[in-house]
Amino acid sequence: MRNINLYQMNRRQFIIIGTATAGIALASHQIFQRIKSDQFPVIKTNDSLDSQKLIVSKNGLLETTLEANYQTINLGGNNAYLLTYNRQIPGPRLEARLGDKVRIHFVNNLSQPTNLHYHGLHIPPTGKGDNVFLHIKPKEKITYEFDISPNQSPGIAWYHPHLHELTAEQVSGGLAGLFVIRGQLDEIPEIKAAKEEFLVLQDFALDDEGNLFPSNQMPLMMGREGNIITVNGQINPSFSISKNGLLRLRILNASSSRFYQLFLESHPFYLIANDGASLEKPVELSELLLTPGERVELLIKGDQIPGQYVLRSLPYNRGSMGMMGGMGRMMGNRSGHFSNNQKPIILATINYNSSVNLINLPTQLIPISSLPGPQKVRRFELNHGMFPGMGMAFLINGEPYQENYIQTQVTVNTVEDWELINTGVMDHPFHVHINKFQILSRNGIPEPYKTWKDTVLVRRGETVRIRIAFKDFIGKTAYHCHILDHEDLGMMGNLEIKSS
Repeated sequence: MRNINLYQMNRRQFIIIGTATAGIALASHQIFQRIKSDQFPVIKTNDSLDSQKLIVSKNGLLETTLEANYQTINLGGNNAYLLTYNRQIPGPRLEARLGDKVRIHFVNNLSQPTNLHYHGLHIPPTGKGDNVFLHIKPKEKITYEFDISPNQSPGIAWYHPHLHELTAEQVSGGLAGLFVIRGQLDEIPEIKAAKEEFLVLQDFALDDEGNLFPSNQMPLMMGREGNIITVNGQINPSFSISKNGLLRLRILNASSSRFYQLFLESHPFYLIANDGASLEKPVELSELLLTPGERVELLIKGDQIPGQYVLRSLPYNRGSMGMMGGMGRMMGNRSGHFSNNQKPIILATINYNSSVNLINLPTQLIPISSLPGPQKVRRFELNHGMFPGMGMAFLINGEPYQENYIQTQVTVNTVEDWELINTGVMDHPFHVHINKFQILSRNGIPEPYKTWKDTVLVRRGETVRIRIAFKDFIGKTAYHCHILDHEDLGMMGNLEIKSS
């Protein structure tokens, strides 16, 4: 390990030094003050284009234009000043199939640089693929172009900004959209017969005038959470289910930090896919925790007395900063942090509206092959500490992210086991770009079922072992905590996949 002047801290030291990030907070506030400048105007709601909400590939090509803008959006009857793709919250849903070519003409109308990350897609990490090291300047245009690999697992992926130190700000401002790959799972008869709904969960920290709160040190440390929670840009929208039918909910957590502990009144969930990859058979769950960046697909059986049933997020404790966490809850609007994990939150309402012939659950889905044994085992310790000139930092193996340094180097077409060890005071969802992995165990206990993932929760005090195969593509990419403020404050590493 390199010789850097860094030390890890205990909980008390962490609390005391947390205020060192005030400089970062001021910079963030200044960025949002530029929203209303003449050069980068806010587009009013009534100026919105009749934009497509769904863009599907045709004749093997998905081609579209995405514009990042400042936009006035109506949220629950009130105006909110947000960041949008194509003037929508969320951005348009893109759909393609295996083997399709994708060509996206991207226009940056923001006052700050940005880029696109294709979270969950197995595509080259270089050039105009999933290159998170591109800096697309204000007013700049760029065309992304890549092919959907035959090794891509069909399912839900998504796109969002991934420019280090601006990722949390831009995602929490609204920039996110679904990227769906159609495939084998969609053709299973019971699933094909189910009613399909997409749910994009987002939260926004807004003041009484609809302006995004400036981020101060507490949200940065905790990971900012908003006071307005939306599903597909709406507050408590309704969805329908038929008596005897199946409802297929395809859900993305596009919040920058908020965890959702999902619960539906009187209805268990039947989990059929994780992070855009099918399970082998449905798994029944009474609740399901969805951390930032994760996607799930759930089947709901229409087997209850017709009526209204509420989808909620139940309280979940993802850790805190002790005294700072308490201050945040008391400070409320003044801090711009709205951690309301003490009570259930209504997300949506499910209504019975008709009756159909009985549709049974599928008994089998898509087989999952176990990966072969690893050529190498690595350890990644997640924690926090002070770094000279940076203040508080979130760390991987005792170091904050450094842009020009390769933290991990692997070889293409090899398999590795990674041990993810959380010795900090908060939970961290750990995300790896480009290649999915399988979860082997938690604290030595094997996972109950096989699944492919690209984001895994590592709870405080927990060791999670994953197995990952680096397939097809070489180049520089990244891994990081998907509490995006933690990523921006250092909990990220560069991953170089080199040729064999």
